[in-house]
Order: sequence, then C-alpha cells, then structure tokens
Amino acid sequence: MSRTETQTPVTWTLSGFGDEIGPDPDVQFAVLQALGARHVEMRGAWGVNVVDLTDEQIESYAGTLERWGMRVSAIASPIGKVSIADDPEDELRRLARAIAVAHRLGTGYIRMFSFYRPEGTSAQDVRDPVLKHISALARLAERENIVLVHENEKDIYGDLPERVLDLIESVGSSALRVAWDSANFVQVGVRPFTDGYAMLRPHLEYLQVKDAIAATGEVTPAGEGDGQLLETLTALRDDGYAGFASLEPHLALGHAMGGFSGPALFGKAARAFTGLCDSIGVATA
Repeated sequence: MSRTETQTPVTWTLSGFGDEIGPDPDVQFAVLQALGARHVEMRGAWGVNVVDLTDEQIESYAGTLERWGMRVSAIASPIGKVSIADDPEDELRRLARAIAVAHRLGTGYIRMFSFYRPEGTSAQDVRDPVLKHISALARLAERENIVLVHENEKDIYGDLPERVLDLIESVGSSALRVAWDSANFVQVGVRPFTDGYAMLRPHLEYLQVKDAIAATGEVTPAGEGDGQLLETLTALRDDGYAGFASLEPHLALGHAMGGFSGPALFGKAARAFTGLCDSIGVATA
C-alpha cells in the first residue's frame, strides 16, 4: 500500500481567474465547470476590472453566478499594484469598493499587492511607506471581516520571500495573509519551494497556480517550469492545506494588470495542475 493510500483523502477547492478565459461570464463559468471547478476568482468581466464595474454590472454578474450555481473564491483586485508614490487614499477608496463587491458576491478574500517602487529607489527606501499604507488597508479589511491575500508580484515591495515575511509580520494583522504564486517567485530569481516555502507556510492562506521558466521568465502550465510545483504541492498536502487552488495561467498574454489564456489554453493549464494533484493523491473539486 502506498503512502498516499494510507493518508486521509485531501481535497482542494479548484478555482480560476474567469477573465483569463474570456470577457463573458457565461463563457467563463461554462469552461470552469467543464474543468471541474465550481468557483471563480473575480478579476473582471465584460473587459472591465472588478473595482471599476458599476453596481448594475455587479448585480448582473451576481445573477449569472446564481444561474450557473457558481461561487466566488476571491476578488482579484489590483489594490497595491501602483507606485508607492501615488496617493494612498486612492487605494483605500478602491479597497472599499472591492470590499463592497466581495460582500455582494459572498467571498471573504481579496487579492492585493504591496506597491511598486519609483525608479531609482530601493526596497529599503520604500519599506516604511509601504508598511504604513498596507497597515491602513489591513485595518479597513479587519473592520469589514475581510482577509487580504498578498500576491508576490515581481517588482513590488513583497516580491522576495524575505520581504513578504517582513510585510506580514511587521503589519501583524489577522486580515493580511499570503497568496502563494510560484511563477512570480521564479521571475525574480527565487527557487520557490527551496527558498521560500518553510518561511512563508505559517502565513499561506491561498494558492495561485502558474509556473515559469527561470532562464526566460516565460509562464508555463504547472509542472513544466522551474517553480517546484510538485514539491510545493506535496508539502501543502502533508501540511494539511485545505483551501483554494486558483488557476491564473497567463499562457497567451501577460501584462502589468493581468493576463489571458483563452478557453483552450486555460483547459491545458487546468489539466496540468490536476494531473500533478492526482499524482500525489490530492483531489480537486
């Protein structure tokens, strides 16, 4: 009998960035359901970012969710994906909007970032203002019973594991946790599992799924790059992770505010990830 056969079965909740499939929510949900997912990570619809959708559009989206029997795993907001030199009040206003949408769509998670630094400045130069602004965002999230999950985007303050840890521990809020992205770590020269997993696992709340090739930064399906996905997923299984696994493939296009794959490539990414999960005895649903 194999090791995985003797363990309690593990199931992770499969989700994915709907706008990576296409702008129409009906198409997003049809593809996600065909791939076995009953959740969507909401970054945008009809070509509009989630924080810019009108109340009427949000109501339409909510109705489509209900009709398909889908739920939202997280709001994939662009909060903090701006220069630290910009007006911090703008991010508070945008977070307030994202929180209102999260409440309406029934999720307690909002994805966010920790600010780009101006050209010619170091991470240490911007550390204090970053911590100040993230603390303000976290306090708002606390009041609204929302958890902010910080994604380790390249070129923001929290792009390296050490700075992600500094951010989480220095802010010290129950409303600020880690969204783990292996591909983004690869793109800043990090071996994700070797260099970051043990350090960040106590704070890891949400899994975003993509891989990348270290030599070029090219994004690949899970397991086809240098993101140490198999080691990471196995460790998460053994550590008792039981949360979301959200597909963010970026296989056709990647840019500062997101990415795109289309239905066929999104399906390729999903099958690569679920294949890895199957190989270690983890189910997705």
